[in-house]
Amino acid sequence: MDTVSSPSESSSATAVLEARALVRTFEEGSVKTEVLKGVSLSLQSGELVAVIGKSGSGKSTLLHLLGTLDTPTSGELFFEGNPLTGRSAAQLARFRNQSLGFVYQFHHLLGDFSALENVMFPLLIGGQSTQEAARTARQFLEQVGLEQRLDYRPGELSGGERQRTAIARALCTRPKLVLADEPTGNLDDANSRVVFELFLTLVRREGSAVIMVTHDEALAGRCDRVLHLSDGVLK
Repeated sequence: MDTVSSPSESSSATAVLEARALVRTFEEGSVKTEVLKGVSLSLQSGELVAVIGKSGSGKSTLLHLLGTLDTPTSGELFFEGNPLTGRSAAQLARFRNQSLGFVYQFHHLLGDFSALENVMFPLLIGGQSTQEAARTARQFLEQVGLEQRLDYRPGELSGGERQRTAIARALCTRPKLVLADEPTGNLDDANSRVVFELFLTLVRREGSAVIMVTHDEALAGRCDRVLHLSDGVLK
């Protein structure tokens, strides 16, 4: 398994994502807890990187920082060579919609809306017309094998079907970077393998870079690199 490369090692090509010395400290009263202790990494276009580590090692915190859902206590984050640090909340929201896709352990689908409508939402937010968004959403749902479930609401779908819908939603904007937090962690082994194969096929086809947090070393082994996060440090 590979170790993390330093930012300087990727100088021959601009990284899709580059983190430099990220620190994240949480404070509760007089107690300070340093969850991340100077994490640096770079991710190239089309590369799949897995981050593994014990519970509480800071994996989800790292993913939140990389996805600009949280702000580091110190350190810098770059996307295609451009700094993300210091951008406004509105600028970061537009950046996430245009450039990132998120897949979580729990699907986070909107229960009152159909699979098709759930996948359409990020496209509509990004400015596509209803007709165009519906066409793109339908295309991605077909690619994950849900062409017969377009009008089903999440409560009418199986666990594997809900997660496939969530994957379609994450990838329909054709993001340059996908952040996945235990994307199959809520599924049984059989569904986990099927869903991960679909995910892997789609991200390879779209050419997205992926950073994935997982406890499953078998899934991690399918990625291009595996990084170990221990006590807030990548090894």
